Amino acid sequence: MAPLIQPSLIKNKVKRQEVANKQKKAKGQQKLQQRLVRAKQEANDPAAKKKRVAENVPKTLDNTREHDPSMLPTSKQPTGSSTVRIEELNADLASDPFAPYFNFTDDPHLPPKVLVTTSPKASRATYDFCDELVGVFPGAEYIRRKKGKGFEVGRIAGWAGGRGYKHLLVVNEDMKKPNAITFIHLPNGPTAYFKLSSVELTKQLFGHARATAHNPELVLNNFATSLGHAVGRMFQTLFPPLPEFQGRQVVTLHNQRDFLFFRRHRYAFRSPEKVALQEIGPRFTLKLRWVKKGLPEVRNFGASPDALEITTGITEEESAPPPTEETAERDGNADADEEDNEMDEGAGEPQPPANTNPPKDGEYLWRWKPELETSRRTFFL
Repeated sequence: MAPLIQPSLIKNKVKRQEVANKQKKAKGQQKLQQRLVRAKQEANDPAAKKKRVAENVPKTLDNTREHDPSMLPTSKQPTGSSTVRIEELNADLASDPFAPYFNFTDDPHLPPKVLVTTSPKASRATYDFCDELVGVFPGAEYIRRKKGKGFEVGRIAGWAGGRGYKHLLVVNEDMKKPNAITFIHLPNGPTAYFKLSSVELTKQLFGHARATAHNPELVLNNFATSLGHAVGRMFQTLFPPLPEFQGRQVVTLHNQRDFLFFRRHRYAFRSPEKVALQEIGPRFTLKLRWVKKGLPEVRNFGASPDALEITTGITEEESAPPPTEETAERDGNADADEEDNEMDEGAGEPQPPANTNPPKDGEYLWRWKPELETSRRTFFL
């Protein structure tokens, strides 16, 4: 076989292209002959083909992701390199804000109450998307948000938490299109902010199915880290714990490279081995930006700051007068009266829950920053 000529050494452009095309064609023919010989051998030995397919795993960004210490053990890798122990995971799940949902403290057949609203001065596209969300979540209710002071997100969350709502979804928009969703778990948080993209309503899908009032099944896929597990549990609390299998509806939230793809289908069994899917809609994609502790804060930038007091040479313990016997006796009687009043109130009719006061400042549990992504294979969910 004659040695190959490097086309880059040929100065004539036409000749260089001709030699490069001939070498490319010869290389393709050589690969074709190798595939034909391998196919002939594997036709007589199926075990060889099975072994080759098992070993020939392509490298992708997903299966070559950088190691995260917060990754949880999965069924595929029960032990793996995870530093999170099963005992620690169970303890965290038992104390997180979503534990009452999984402990079935409420009726599992009743869907959680979800309040859906928008940002002030929303457009028609945002209202249509809110209608789709109300159809997706069984216990959702849409209330139009009013304009003016007193209708901040934190105050609305406190109002909804005092009236039995379990979740608050605020759809934000930009350029008259929905671009973000603020997810608030009531009554005590946390609050998550997602960027919204690739929105397709049901009427925009060709050949879509019609949704029914049955509680759908839920599929959460590829949530590997502690943060991803918390996000998946947060979305799981939007649906009733017990689905209605008669409706054959399934909602899928697929995580791939920290993008959450939302889909809703209806399945039909064509045979004992085959099943068909028909999409119901809508479609959209979410990207987590931050998670805050508690409810959204309500800041009053126009309020005057507290007066500054400076004391020198005197501490609080020294300035406070020592307690006397009469003061201690009076305080003890006051505590006993308060306990009696609480017992009397508890014995009567149940009082309506009070509104939850929103905080004045928020604490980030996790926040995305550009410097966190050290490479293309760094993922957080």
